Amino acid sequence: MTAGDSTETERKYDPGPGPGIPELTSIPGVEEAGAASERSLEAVYYDTGTLELAARGMTLRRRTGGVDPGWHLKLPAGPDSRTEIHSPLGQPDHVPAELLDRLAAITRGRDLSPVARLSTRRTTYALHGAAGEHLADFTDDVVHAVPLRDTGPESQWREWEIELVHAGPKFFSAAKPALKAAGAVPSAHASKLARALGGSWPETKATGTRPARKKGPVRDVVTAYVGAQISALLAQDPGVRRGDPDTVHQMRSAARRTRSVLRTYRPLFDKETVAGLERELQWLGRILGRPRDAEVMRRRILANLNTLAPAEASGPARGQLEHELDTTYNAGYQHALTTLESHRYYRLLDALEHFRNTPPAKAKAARKARKASARFVNKVAKRLDKAHRAATKARETPGYDTALHRVRKDAKRLRHAAESVLTIHGKRAHALEKTSHRIQSILGDHQDAIVARDFLLRLAAAPDIAPGTAGVYQTLIEQETRTATNAETAYRTHRKKDRGRRV
Repeated sequence: MTAGDSTETERKYDPGPGPGIPELTSIPGVEEAGAASERSLEAVYYDTGTLELAARGMTLRRRTGGVDPGWHLKLPAGPDSRTEIHSPLGQPDHVPAELLDRLAAITRGRDLSPVARLSTRRTTYALHGAAGEHLADFTDDVVHAVPLRDTGPESQWREWEIELVHAGPKFFSAAKPALKAAGAVPSAHASKLARALGGSWPETKATGTRPARKKGPVRDVVTAYVGAQISALLAQDPGVRRGDPDTVHQMRSAARRTRSVLRTYRPLFDKETVAGLERELQWLGRILGRPRDAEVMRRRILANLNTLAPAEASGPARGQLEHELDTTYNAGYQHALTTLESHRYYRLLDALEHFRNTPPAKAKAARKARKASARFVNKVAKRLDKAHRAATKARETPGYDTALHRVRKDAKRLRHAAESVLTIHGKRAHALEKTSHRIQSILGDHQDAIVARDFLLRLAAAPDIAPGTAGVYQTLIEQETRTATNAETAYRTHRKKDRGRRV
């Protein structure tokens, strides 16, 4: 069985001093409160030695009893909401592999072990609307907690909880008068585990940054953008480990975006720190690029092959192409998986978060964002103009393809630079991003065609190749050559239209 995902939206309350519960049918919209349903729950919570999950608002537990026994991983999903991932009970102290994959980029090689055991006597009341719809559940919990790492004494408390089922978030506001009348107040603790660990509960680890503002410091432009890309890296990591479609591409893009923007704004920060991050991001991008490039080439070559006559499309050439490209992809993907388990990768994540939270900024990083960021972005735009001129001069020479690839790289860098200032420079930044993206896409198709053509030329040059197979390869080579030529033409057209844009 694989893990299942759901979203829960709930609020916790400390009850009043009396033994009763609120008058649930006094909540607007609640027509009926179902009969009390009682259950006993036993849960053991897991975390690293430094409570890394708790510091990020995450919890991992193995719970027995109730309607959903098993392993539960809860991840923040906005105000009052968490994504809950379920996995079967399995064996105690043996965290399911799919949950370890979900957490690997957070735990970063640290072991998970029990931190607390909670026993809960839960009484649940289902709240229904006038049409019988299940709006929410009200639970009355009596909890006994035992810390498992000598982090504090045993404790016991009572708490109430409202969990939405089909009702919207406004239900919480509607329930306030009934809760207040019963003496309840919002819980002072984020979770049962937080209350169980008391003073051992860690400070919340920063996971975001201040948004960039026109009159704010230009360093915020960089940290906000880098912060968003760190979030993307962490979000895509589990999917790459599982082999989910497009996750390698998305993770590689996040690494490239981060490196690109760090290079653009490098003068604002300590040179050695930024250079070190750039090197490691380049390393990660190169590792992820191997399976991604093989994936792209396989898709385009087989798509072209499918346009040929059925006998050619299904003949020996297909078998050889699939073998070659699948072998390349599998080797690259396995290397990527090994990389994601490496200390080097985990150190990179640590270093990126440290940069986001405590950037090694120079004095000029405090300059106002609007004017300072424009200088950096426009410098990248000038670099692209220079690459355009170099490509024009290289036309009709053996170095033309290389020159166009340089234009593509610089267009991509300008696209990322423009993305970093969308909230600062508005329409001008959006226009620049759109322009550079267009050039990048056109020349990306050109570069992919060149790489595919060279790959096919290598296969076609094999000494023992059958004539029919050689003919198929030659047809595919001609297709890629036409694609490259068409891309060159499109590039020259758009280059004339988009010359000289700036923020």
